[in-house]
Amino acid sequence: MKFKQIATLSLAAVALTASNFVASQTLLNASYDVAREFYKDYNTAFTAHYKKTTGKDVKVDQAHGGSSAQARAVADGLDADVVTMNTTTDIEFLASKGLVAADWAKRFPNNASPTTSTMLFLVRQGNPKAIRDWDDLIKPGVQVIVVNPKTGGNGRMAYLAAWGSVRKKGGTDAQAAEFVGKLFKNVPVLAKGGRDATTIFLQRNIGDVLITFESEVVSVDREFGAGKVDAIHPSSSLVTENPVAVVERTVAKKGTGDLARAYLDYLYSDEAQEIAAKHALRPRNPAILKKYAGTFKPIQFFTVQDYFGSLGEAQKVHFNDGGQFDKLYTVK
Repeated sequence: MKFKQIATLSLAAVALTASNFVASQTLLNASYDVAREFYKDYNTAFTAHYKKTTGKDVKVDQAHGGSSAQARAVADGLDADVVTMNTTTDIEFLASKGLVAADWAKRFPNNASPTTSTMLFLVRQGNPKAIRDWDDLIKPGVQVIVVNPKTGGNGRMAYLAAWGSVRKKGGTDAQAAEFVGKLFKNVPVLAKGGRDATTIFLQRNIGDVLITFESEVVSVDREFGAGKVDAIHPSSSLVTENPVAVVERTVAKKGTGDLARAYLDYLYSDEAQEIAAKHALRPRNPAILKKYAGTFKPIQFFTVQDYFGSLGEAQKVHFNDGGQFDKLYTVK
């Protein structure tokens, strides 16, 4: 009788342990560099929401780096359940490998991009070089810090924003190429990713201006203290989308498909959109965007489609080996 009781208790313990295991899952989000603070806050909100609505615990882990480097890491075997990037080409790359659904952009609203951003300039306090617009970046003696377009979406967006700023004023592609070539002659070193660029600018104290995402202003103020930099909004800049997708290979293996979809769905909730706005990511919700009008300065926007056809076409023309960027920039 004792043996039966012990056996019954042991089985009950195993069942309880299994139940707890099922109730508590781990999700890995592979994301781009400058989104780390946003996702830190978002993950806290999501885990509380998920617990409240399902009764289950979930732990969200993060992996950050240059967006293209992250995409390659996932392709090489990083078991991310979801990817949250800053360029569609990085997710299209994963779709081409069969790791993300071919119709990933239709799986969530707004082309599966719950937030947008734009490129602006961070300059040292007081703006000693009097940098106001794109033309100031090609002046002699101005050092520009930017991410390598080959390794990070931040760099590709900066490059396309610079090119598009010429087109926006009525310039030709030839004039845009000349301008971007001059700009990159003022780049002393290419950063690996957005956070590396900020480190070069603020910790290594290299450069006069950093081209980066609008959201990096908040991160800099939090990490280095307010007043270290001034944010300069140029007269025109590129609308950048922040696309998301489920990594089908991983969720099939881990059984986390529903959780991964819930994680990305919640990015469109009012709570998540508010968190995004507080991190200077432009929310898709128009009411919340209007509420934070003081954060999001008016800029004349242009899109990738306006001057480049699509990001995929821009990738082929400008960033693939032997493309326009390789012709304009010589590695120092």
